[in-house]
Amino acid sequence: MSIWTKLYDAVSHVGMSIEALLHTQDSARPGDGGLDFTIAMVALAAKMAYADGRVTQDEVSILHQLFHVPERERANLERFFNFARTSMTGFEGHAQAVARMFRGKPGVLEDVLDALFAIALADNVLHPRELEYLALAADIFGFTESEFERIHANHMEGDPYQVLGLATDVGDDELRRKYLLLVRENHPDALISRGVPTEFLSLANTKLAAINHAYDTIRKRRAAAYS
Repeated sequence: MSIWTKLYDAVSHVGMSIEALLHTQDSARPGDGGLDFTIAMVALAAKMAYADGRVTQDEVSILHQLFHVPERERANLERFFNFARTSMTGFEGHAQAVARMFRGKPGVLEDVLDALFAIALADNVLHPRELEYLALAADIFGFTESEFERIHANHMEGDPYQVLGLATDVGDDELRRKYLLLVRENHPDALISRGVPTEFLSLANTKLAAINHAYDTIRKRRAAAYS
């Protein structure tokens, strides 16, 4: 029996809530990624996808991009996703379980937010309710408002200073220091070391591209101003 069949049976036949399932994974393997990360992400992604009142095929496609499963298991993954979407436990409950699971690992929690942004923006529209869910998750995960704005900017091509989480009057040395720090933290190797599934590496590459673009944009603006 595959893991997706087992998960679906646990919540649909045994009657275990997804939050209880997350508690079980949390107790068994606290914060080491892998299966617990996957369960948490599918549960949160399901609630996020339905935040605007409907689940689009684009959002389901992103789900399959994030979680590569054999063709024969795609239906089981979608059944677990749909159960999570309609379960009584709300988004806040799932987010709190994730926060407990990865307590003290802000890098992993930011990876979770990045994946949720990918789900929310699958149809190229960020619905106000989706943004509300994202902000709620960020708050539960312990991110400050400015940190959430930085993460938001990474996905919306925002102000380059916001992407790097810096004030516009930051010095050149601090600018480069923060840029190099963000590159190290978001390198695919860093995600692997945090226990994030390899499928999420595409998100890391997208985020690195946004960080590099922001840094290059600022450097070009400053070079033009100095000349």
